[in-house]
Amino acid sequence: METAIRLDQNGYLVDLIEKEESLGGHIKNWFRLFPDRKPANEILEILHSNLKLSKVKIMTSTNITSFEKQNGRFFLSDHKNETTVYDALVLCTGFELFDAKRKEEYGFGIYENVITSAGLEAMFNSGRIQISRGSIPQRVGFVHCVGSRDEKCGNHHCSKICCVTAVKQAIEVREMLPSAEVFCFYMDMRMFGPYYEELYRESQEKWGVQYIRGRVSEAAQNADSSIQVKAEDTLTGRPLKMNVDLLVLMVGMQPAKETAGIAGKLSIKTGGNGFFKACDEHYQTNLSSQKGVFIAGTATAPMNITDTISHARAAATQVDKYFKELTE
Repeated sequence: METAIRLDQNGYLVDLIEKEESLGGHIKNWFRLFPDRKPANEILEILHSNLKLSKVKIMTSTNITSFEKQNGRFFLSDHKNETTVYDALVLCTGFELFDAKRKEEYGFGIYENVITSAGLEAMFNSGRIQISRGSIPQRVGFVHCVGSRDEKCGNHHCSKICCVTAVKQAIEVREMLPSAEVFCFYMDMRMFGPYYEELYRESQEKWGVQYIRGRVSEAAQNADSSIQVKAEDTLTGRPLKMNVDLLVLMVGMQPAKETAGIAGKLSIKTGGNGFFKACDEHYQTNLSSQKGVFIAGTATAPMNITDTISHARAAATQVDKYFKELTE
C-alpha cells in the first residue's frame, strides 16, 4: 500500500494487486503495535486515506497465475485469464505465521487452552481474554521462538519481532487481568528497536511480568483443562514444572507460501531463510536478482511495521530511479 501510494505521487500508473478480499495484510488482525502500543487500525486508516486520494487501481481477490518477461516487460495473467503488461514489478508478498501444529509437543490444536500470539490478539480485539468454559485465566504462560531458530522445523532464522510482541502482549494481559500472573519462557531476549528495552523493563518493574530463561520441552493438559508446562531454567540449571490456565505460543514469521513459486517464475533468488534475496544486504535491499523486479517489506525478511513502511518507501524510490535511468 505504501509503495503504491509513493509511486502514484511520483506520477506513475500503478496497479495494486491483492489476493485477499481487502487490503492490509496481517495488520488488520493486530490490536496494538509496539513499542508505543498505538492502535493498529490507526496505521491502516492512514494508508487507506492516502490511497483514496491517489489514482492507484486496486485489484482485490486477484490471484496471479503466471509471470512472463518479454523484451524487458512483464506479462501477468490472473485467475480470470486476463493478462496485463507492466514495465516493473514490486513484490510485496509479505509473510505467513508459522503453523504451531507442527510443534506437536506444545499441543496447539489438541489442547483447547493452548493458543498462538495471533489468537491472543483476536482476544484483545474482542475485549475479553477467556479460556475454555468461559472462565478467566489467572496464570498465563508465553513460549518464545515457536517456529524460529529451530532446526527441526527447518527455520534457522530469528523472526525478530516475537520477543517484543510477547512483552507487549504480557503487558496487555496484565492490563486486562490485573490479578493474573504472567510468565515468559525465552531463549534470549532480543530487544532490537528504539524503546523496546524500555518496554521490557516496564513489563517487569510496573506490570510484574516474570521471565524464565529456558525453552519449554513439553506441554500437557491436566484434568481441569489447565496446561502443565515442562521446561529447564537455564539460569539455575534446574528442571521446572508449572501449571498455567492459558499457554500462548509466540509463532514466528516465515515466507509466504507463494514465494518459492514466484521466485521460480521470475528467475529471482531466495535466501537461505526462504525469503526473496536482495542484490546487496546493505545498499540495495529493494533490488532482486532480476532487472525490473523489486522487493519490499517482509517479502525480504522478518521486520516490524515501522521498518516495513520505510522499506516500502525505499522501493518506490528505487523504481523511480530505474525508470529515470531507462530514459537517459
